[in-house]
Amino acid sequence: MAARIEGESMRSLTAKQKLFVSEYLADLNATQAALRAGYSTRNADKIGSELLGKTRIAEAVAAALEDRERRTLITADYVLRTIKTELETCIADPEHKSADVYKGCELLGKHLKLFTDRVEAKSDEVITLRWQSSGPEEIAG
Repeated sequence: MAARIEGESMRSLTAKQKLFVSEYLADLNATQAALRAGYSTRNADKIGSELLGKTRIAEAVAAALEDRERRTLITADYVLRTIKTELETCIADPEHKSADVYKGCELLGKHLKLFTDRVEAKSDEVITLRWQSSGPEEIAG
Protein backbone atom coordinates (compact mmCIF):
# COMPACT_ATOMS: atom_id res chain seq x y z
CA MET A 1 0.00 0.00 0.00
CA ALA A 2 1.34 3.42 -0.92
CA ALA A 3 2.04 6.20 1.53
CA ARG A 4 -0.65 8.71 2.39
CA ILE A 5 -0.10 11.91 0.43
CA GLU A 6 -1.58 15.16 1.68
CA GLY A 7 -1.28 18.72 0.59
CA GLU A 8 -3.01 21.55 -1.19
CA SER A 9 -2.59 19.95 -4.61
CA MET A 10 -4.39 16.79 -3.42
CA ARG A 11 -7.47 18.52 -1.96
CA SER A 12 -9.31 18.94 -5.27
CA LEU A 13 -8.89 15.30 -6.32
CA THR A 14 -11.39 12.50 -5.84
CA ALA A 15 -10.51 9.71 -3.41
CA LYS A 16 -9.70 7.39 -6.32
CA GLN A 17 -7.47 10.02 -7.97
CA LYS A 18 -5.65 10.56 -4.67
CA LEU A 19 -5.07 6.83 -4.43
CA PHE A 20 -3.77 6.81 -8.02
CA VAL A 21 -1.26 9.58 -7.18
CA SER A 22 -0.15 7.74 -4.06
CA GLU A 23 0.23 4.45 -5.94
CA TYR A 24 2.02 6.15 -8.85
CA LEU A 25 4.73 7.32 -6.45
CA ALA A 26 5.53 3.70 -5.57
CA ASP A 27 7.05 2.86 -8.97
CA LEU A 28 6.20 5.70 -11.38
CA ASN A 29 4.19 3.23 -13.47
CA ALA A 30 0.85 4.76 -14.47
CA THR A 31 -0.72 1.49 -15.62
CA GLN A 32 0.12 -0.37 -12.41
CA ALA A 33 -0.92 2.65 -10.30
CA ALA A 34 -4.30 2.72 -12.06
CA LEU A 35 -4.77 -1.00 -11.41
CA ARG A 36 -3.80 -0.68 -7.73
CA ALA A 37 -6.11 2.34 -7.37
CA GLY A 38 -9.05 0.26 -8.58
CA TYR A 39 -9.47 1.44 -12.16
CA SER A 40 -10.58 -1.00 -14.88
CA THR A 41 -8.08 -3.73 -15.72
CA ARG A 42 -9.21 -3.62 -19.34
CA ASN A 43 -8.23 0.04 -19.83
CA ALA A 44 -5.63 0.61 -17.10
CA ASP A 45 -2.89 1.62 -19.54
CA LYS A 46 -5.10 4.21 -21.19
CA ILE A 47 -6.59 5.43 -17.91
CA GLY A 48 -3.17 5.78 -16.27
CA SER A 49 -1.90 7.89 -19.13
CA GLU A 50 -5.07 10.01 -19.16
CA LEU A 51 -4.87 10.58 -15.41
CA LEU A 52 -1.27 11.82 -15.68
CA GLY A 53 -2.41 14.17 -18.43
CA LYS A 54 -4.90 15.90 -16.13
CA THR A 55 -3.45 19.15 -14.81
CA ARG A 56 -4.59 18.66 -11.20
CA ILE A 57 -3.19 15.14 -11.04
CA ALA A 58 0.08 16.13 -12.73
CA GLU A 59 0.44 18.97 -10.20
CA ALA A 60 -0.27 16.60 -7.29
CA VAL A 61 2.33 14.12 -8.58
CA ALA A 62 4.91 16.89 -9.06
CA ALA A 63 4.27 18.27 -5.56
CA ALA A 64 4.50 14.79 -4.00
CA LEU A 65 7.76 14.05 -5.85
CA GLU A 66 9.21 17.37 -4.70
CA ASP A 67 8.14 16.64 -1.14
CA ARG A 68 9.74 13.19 -1.27
CA GLU A 69 12.93 14.69 -2.72
CA ARG A 70 13.10 17.14 0.21
CA ARG A 71 12.49 14.35 2.75
CA THR A 72 14.91 11.80 1.32
CA LEU A 73 17.51 14.17 -0.11
CA ILE A 74 17.74 11.81 -3.10
CA THR A 75 18.07 14.07 -6.07
CA ALA A 76 19.62 13.89 -9.51
CA ASP A 77 22.58 15.82 -8.09
CA TYR A 78 23.03 13.24 -5.32
CA VAL A 79 23.09 10.36 -7.81
CA LEU A 80 25.47 12.13 -10.16
CA ARG A 81 27.80 13.20 -7.30
CA THR A 82 27.91 9.61 -6.02
CA ILE A 83 28.72 8.24 -9.46
CA LYS A 84 31.42 10.87 -9.94
CA THR A 85 32.97 10.15 -6.53
CA GLU A 86 32.93 6.42 -7.19
CA LEU A 87 34.52 6.87 -10.59
CA GLU A 88 37.26 9.05 -9.11
CA THR A 89 37.88 6.39 -6.44
CA CYS A 90 38.11 3.68 -9.10
CA ILE A 91 40.58 5.73 -11.11
CA ALA A 92 42.77 6.20 -8.04
CA ASP A 93 42.45 2.55 -6.92
CA PRO A 94 41.90 0.11 -9.83
CA GLU A 95 41.17 -2.76 -7.43
CA HIS A 96 38.24 -0.93 -5.85
CA LYS A 97 35.00 -2.87 -6.46
CA SER A 98 32.09 -0.55 -7.08
CA ALA A 99 29.41 -2.79 -8.63
CA ASP A 100 27.05 -2.44 -5.66
CA VAL A 101 27.35 1.33 -5.58
CA TYR A 102 26.74 1.55 -9.30
CA LYS A 103 23.69 -0.70 -9.05
CA GLY A 104 22.27 1.49 -6.29
CA CYS A 105 22.92 4.62 -8.29
CA GLU A 106 21.42 3.00 -11.37
CA LEU A 107 18.23 2.16 -9.48
CA LEU A 108 17.99 5.63 -7.97
CA GLY A 109 18.74 7.22 -11.34
CA LYS A 110 16.08 5.15 -13.08
CA HIS A 111 13.61 6.08 -10.37
CA LEU A 112 14.39 9.74 -10.99
CA LYS A 113 14.15 9.11 -14.76
CA LEU A 114 17.77 10.16 -15.30
CA PHE A 115 18.36 7.22 -17.61
CA THR A 116 15.74 6.34 -20.20
CA ASP A 117 15.49 2.97 -21.87
CA ARG A 118 12.63 4.13 -24.05
CA VAL A 119 11.23 7.35 -25.45
CA GLU A 120 8.01 8.63 -23.93
CA ALA A 121 5.88 10.72 -26.26
CA LYS A 122 2.43 12.27 -25.95
CA SER A 123 0.30 13.71 -28.68
CA ASP A 124 -3.29 14.83 -29.16
CA GLU A 125 -2.98 14.23 -32.90
CA VAL A 126 -5.21 11.51 -34.31
CA ILE A 127 -3.72 9.25 -36.98
CA THR A 128 -6.01 7.01 -39.00
CA LEU A 129 -4.54 3.89 -40.59
CA ARG A 130 -6.10 2.06 -43.51
CA TRP A 131 -5.00 -1.54 -43.98
CA GLN A 132 -4.17 -2.74 -47.46
CA SER A 133 -2.67 -6.00 -48.63
CA SER A 134 0.76 -4.36 -48.56
CA GLY A 135 0.36 -3.14 -44.94
CA PRO A 136 -0.89 -0.02 -43.16
CA GLU A 137 -0.99 3.31 -44.93
CA GLU A 138 -1.19 6.58 -43.02
CA ILE A 139 -4.09 8.86 -43.89
CA ALA A 140 -3.75 12.55 -43.02
CA GLY A 141 -6.39 13.86 -40.71
